[in-house]
Amino acid sequence: FSANIYIKGTPDDLFIFKSSGNVIVGSGASVVLVADGTGGAPLASNIVWQVAGYVDAGTTSHLEGVFLIKTAADFKAGSSLNGRILAQTAVTLDSVTVVAP
Repeated sequence: FSANIYIKGTPDDLFIFKSSGNVIVGSGASVVLVADGTGGAPLASNIVWQVAGYVDAGTTSHLEGVFLIKTAADFKAGSSLNGRILAQTAVTLDSVTVVAP
């Protein structure tokens, strides 16, 4: 995706995104957590991305959630993640900020 993705909900909601291919995040694109007005925004720990291919996060992109990746993850310079990355082959971080949820 090349534009922001907004995930709206509450801290009790669970979101699971499944991709049969790759997830490619454009430079500057973000996942934004939005409260639905009843008690706070969704938690990054309750967002799961199941990816059958690889993840490529562009420069200055920001992601939220737990990534379960079949192959590899490549986070470019200045990108950030509020979550966790688990990949079967490799995780490449180039000047990346990762914060555990």
